Amino acid sequence: MAGLWQRFSLIFRSKASRVLDRAENPTETLDYSYEQMLTQLQNVKRGVADVVTAKKRLELQTQSIEQNVVKLETQARQAVAANREDLARQALERKAVAQQQLQSLDQQVQQLADQQEKLIASQQQLEARIESFRSEKEVIKAQYSAAQAQVKIGEAATGIGRGMEDTGQAIQRARDKTQELQARASAIDELTAVGALDDLGDNRTQLDRELAQISATSQVDTELAALKAEVGSGDQAKQIEPGATEQQEQPQQPQQ
Repeated sequence: MAGLWQRFSLIFRSKASRVLDRAENPTETLDYSYEQMLTQLQNVKRGVADVVTAKKRLELQTQSIEQNVVKLETQARQAVAANREDLARQALERKAVAQQQLQSLDQQVQQLADQQEKLIASQQQLEARIESFRSEKEVIKAQYSAAQAQVKIGEAATGIGRGMEDTGQAIQRARDKTQELQARASAIDELTAVGALDDLGDNRTQLDRELAQISATSQVDTELAALKAEVGSGDQAKQIEPGATEQQEQPQQPQQ
C-alpha cells in the first residue's frame, strides 16, 4: 500500500510539475522575484531605522544620567562643605547607582551600534544583489521575448503553430464542403436531365407512369384526328357556299 501511494504521489507531482511549467511565464516570475527582493530590502531598511532609533534613545538616556552624576557629585561636595556627611553619603550612593546604569547603557548602545553596522552591511549587500538581479532580469526578459518572437515567426512560416494548424483544418473543411456541394450539384443536374426529379412527388410505380403516358398519347392522337376531321369538313363547306351564292344572284327573266 505504501509503494502504491508513493507511485501515485510521484505521478501527481510529475503531472503537476508539467502543468505548472506550461502555465509559468518567466517574465512574470522574474518580476515577482524582483518585487520580493525589494520587499526584503525595505524590511532591512526598517530594521536599521529601528536600531538607530533605539540607539539614539539610549544615548539620550545616557546623557541625562551623566548630567545627573555630575549633579550628585556637586551635591555631595556641597554637603561635605556644610558638614552634612549624611547628605553627602546619600548623594554619593545615588551617584554610584547612576554610574552602574551608565555602564549598562554603554553596553546596550555598543550592542545596538554593532547591530546597526551588520544591518547596514546586509542592506548594502542586498542592494548590490538586487541591482545585479535587476540587470540580469531585464537581459533574460529581452532574450525570452526575442526567442518567443522567433518561435512564433518560425511556426507561422512552417505552419506548425497551433493557430496555423487551426487555419489548415479550416481550409480543409472548406475544401471538403466545396467538393460535397459540387458533387451534389452534378447529381442534381444528372437527375434533372433524365427527368428523375420530376417524379420525386409522384408515388406511382414505373409501370403506372408508362401506362399513363401511353394513355395520354393515345388521347392526344384521338383529339388531333378529331380536330383534323372538323377542320376538313369546314373547308368543304366553304368551297360549296360560293356556287350557291352565284345561283342566287342570277336575275330572274320576266314572264311573257
